[in-house]
Formats: sequence, C-alpha cells, structure tokens
Amino acid sequence: MAVVLDTERPQVASRAPSVNTGDSDGGNGARAPRLLSNRRFQRLWLAQVFSATGDWLGLVAITALAARVGGASQGVAIGLVLSARIVPGFFLGPLAGMFADRWDRRRLMVCCDVGRALVLFSLPFVDTVFGLVVASLCLEAFTMLWSPAKEASVPDIVPESQLTSANSLSLVAAYGTFPLGAGLYALLSKLAGWLEGLAWLERLRLDQAGLAFVVDGLTFLAAAAFIGGITLPSNRRRRSSLSSGVRTGVAEAVRDVREGWEFIFINPVVRSVNLGLATGLIGGGMLVPLGPVFADEVLGAGDAGFGSLIMALGIGMAVGVGAVACLQKFLPKETTFVVAVLAAGGCLGVATTMSTLGPATVAVAGLGVCAGAVYVVGFTLLHERSTAELRGRIFGALFLLVRFCVLLAFLIGPLLAAGLHSLSGQLFDDHQLNVLGNTIAVPGVRLTLWLAAAIILGAGIAARLSIRLSARTGAPAGVPDPGEASLPHSGAGTGTDSEPEVVDLVMAFANRCTDHLEGADAVVIDLRDVPETNATSA
Repeated sequence: MAVVLDTERPQVASRAPSVNTGDSDGGNGARAPRLLSNRRFQRLWLAQVFSATGDWLGLVAITALAARVGGASQGVAIGLVLSARIVPGFFLGPLAGMFADRWDRRRLMVCCDVGRALVLFSLPFVDTVFGLVVASLCLEAFTMLWSPAKEASVPDIVPESQLTSANSLSLVAAYGTFPLGAGLYALLSKLAGWLEGLAWLERLRLDQAGLAFVVDGLTFLAAAAFIGGITLPSNRRRRSSLSSGVRTGVAEAVRDVREGWEFIFINPVVRSVNLGLATGLIGGGMLVPLGPVFADEVLGAGDAGFGSLIMALGIGMAVGVGAVACLQKFLPKETTFVVAVLAAGGCLGVATTMSTLGPATVAVAGLGVCAGAVYVVGFTLLHERSTAELRGRIFGALFLLVRFCVLLAFLIGPLLAAGLHSLSGQLFDDHQLNVLGNTIAVPGVRLTLWLAAAIILGAGIAARLSIRLSARTGAPAGVPDPGEASLPHSGAGTGTDSEPEVVDLVMAFANRCTDHLEGADAVVIDLRDVPETNATSA
C-alpha cells in the first residue's frame, strides 16, 4: 500500500510580509511617510473613530432606554441588555476569525457597519426588554465580525516599521472616543429638549434616546463609506475555498478554526502574547467590580476616590501608549511586552498595599502606563508574527479569550472578595494583621486584589518562559526575504527563508513521490498533525 504525504499546512513564519502601502517608495530603504498621510490607513482609522464613537454613544443610549422600559425592574433590564453584549462573543468568537480569513475583509467590514446602522435605526421603535436584548445581540454579533477583519487588514496597508504607531492610534480611537460619545449624548439631550413638542418627531419617536440611536447609526454609515474606499489585497484563502465546492462544508470550517488555534500554540510569540493578554486580564478585570469597594473600605475615599483612581488609570494608559509610540525603535518588542506585564502586576500589588489615596493613585497610574504598553506591543507582535491567511482567526481567538477572561474576572472577583473576607475574619482579629509591629488591614477586597496582582505576575512569567523555551528548543522563526514577500503562503514547495531547509527537502521529496504513486491505493498522512520541525537543529 502506498503512502502519500499531504504537504499543505499553515505557514509558520514568525513575521508577516512587509507591504507596499501605495503611498511610499515601497519600503526598500526609503523613509516611510507619516502614518496618517497613508491614505488607506487614514480611512481605516477614521472609520474606527466613527465606529468607536457610535459604540460608546449607543451603549449610553441603550442603557438609558433599558432603564426606561424596565419599569420597576430597571436593574434587571440593564443587566440583561448589557449581558447580551457579551454572550455572542463565546459563540461567534471562533467563527468570526474564520470568516475574516475566508471572505473579502473590506466587504465584511462594510456589511457589518451597515448592519449595525440598520439595527440602531430600528431601536427608537423598540419598547420591550426582549427587543433590546435581541438588538444588543445583533449589534455585538456584527462587532465580533468587524473586529478581526479590521485587525487582519492593518498589516496589509501599514509597513511593519509603523505597526506600533498604528496600534497606538487604534487604542486612542477605541477608548479615547468615550468622552466624545458621552458628550454627544448630553448634547443630544439638550437638542431633544429644544425640539420637544414637534408632532413629526414624536411620531418618529425621536426623543433623547431616539436621536442618539439615529446619530449612532449615521456614524456607522460614515464608517462604512470610509472603509468602502479602501483597496485591500485579495484574500487568497477566499479564492481557493470558493473554487473547490467540497471545501465549503462544516468539516472545512472546523478545520479552519483548528488551524488558527494550532498556529497560536505552534508560534511561541503568538502563544505568549495571547497568554499574557488573556490571563493578565483575569487579574486586571477584578479591578473593575472591586475598585469602588477598595476605594471606600481600604482608602476611605469613597466614590470621589474611585473616580480619581479611574482618571489616573486613563492618564497612565495615554502616557504608556505615547511612550511606546515614541520609543518603538529602541524597544525590543518581546522583552518590552513581558516587562510591561510583570510591571503591571507589580503596580497593582503596590496600589493594593497602600492605605491612602495619594500613593495608591500614583501606583494605579503606573498600572495604566504598563497596560497601554502591553496592548500596543502585544497587538503589534500579533500583526508581525502572523500570516495574512491566519491573521483573522488569530485575532478572533484572542478576542474570545479576552472576553472569557474578563467575564470570569467580573464573576469570580466579588465572590472571592466575600469568601476571603470571611476567612480573614476567622484568622485575624478584626481583619487586622500585625507585621513587625505594624498593623495592616486585610479585608477580603485587599486580599483579592493581591491575588489579582499575583495572577498578572504569573501571566508575565509564563509568557517569558514560553519565549525562552522556544529560543532554546528552536521554534519557527525568521523574517521572509523581501524579494519573496509577495509569494503565496498556502502551497507546498513555496518555501521562504522562514522555513527550515529540511522542510523544503521533505516537501520536494514528497512531491516527487506522489508523481510515482498516482492511481495507487494510498493512505494520506496530513503533515499538519506532525509536530513542527526543529529549525535550530535543521
């Protein structure tokens, strides 16, 4: 019986090919233009600004509408509507990345923006909690499809040397627009008051929330218009999958999802970034539900103190993003990512140890600096170390992990705080611990935040060990040769400098063998199930 080797397997190059943005001299030693003068990135970034502003405006408006239609059960209504913004991620997360890799990404983003606009235009006529839940599910489903497609498109229009700056601007667009969205809602509230009494507005239900939904929908239509004018490279995987009908079924979809997860585990840097971001968010996410309790019970600063901590966190993130963007040429990305994760855990631990607002605020600002650096450097590493054919699935998997870990932190944080508070009361008198003559209060919220800091430190250590282990054992690494950057990455025998030479020899031998085994009764061995070749030993 003959044996045939199936040589088609995911590309494992550590970096994506460099691209020509169409606005520079091709990147061959020429000085790259300022990032926002890149017209394609400019359009994509403006689309993200409009989309993010619409997201924040819609979140405020739909929360207000849920409180109004919820009646006496406002809290339950708001909780159900907001939960509907999380649930789709667990079902669509694995599939969204696959769709981003299979379908035309530009058209996918445009359709998602138009879909979100249509849902928002219908919301003024929704007057039940169930209707709001369905609308929230639809909005989040479109967002889950849009995000991996956007992230997978960035390296196609931005040179590798400017990916860090691009991710810094993306973070500004995603979170810096929150004050803009909230301020826009307040402005529309004033406008609704001035227009009150107009019969045609009442028929269209354009009150404060209704006007907000209409404006929100217009922001998504504007984003669709910006993205529609962007030219993106053709999706090779989409063309190959559509050309063979047998590869469009459920089995192929499962195989595509599996390939994305396999790449995450095979590539040490991608594995480390996912581990650091997702696991670190279990610790960092606990700060959200426990922050107000910590500010009140430990710092004695109340709501005003919690507001100061949040402001310090936001300012720190802005500083961290700006610092990484300015110093990117001097920072080794892998080391910077690991150090930033470890420093974030240390800052949270220091902040939790403080008993007064001032020092705690400074430590939280340091946490913000590290969090901004982790986000920018982590996303840049994922852009650089993933290929175009797998990039959508990698980011889809990351968004799934992030949502799961954040939700887990939100759920277990308060439960842990309550349990540790009870344990502290049993072990220590009045929740007070005496250390070298100094009395330290150890309520449950402080113990839980110390545990959160330890989780972040553990995530940083695990990421560092993963990278070091790959360096010792020899993992797939290297940068594709500039002359081969435009070659396809999906066929056997198209080896690049990133592939070990022994793999090229095996591929050539396999192809020669298959020529002599045509028509024989053969057993196919899929090389994707074979462990990766040791590049160092090769």
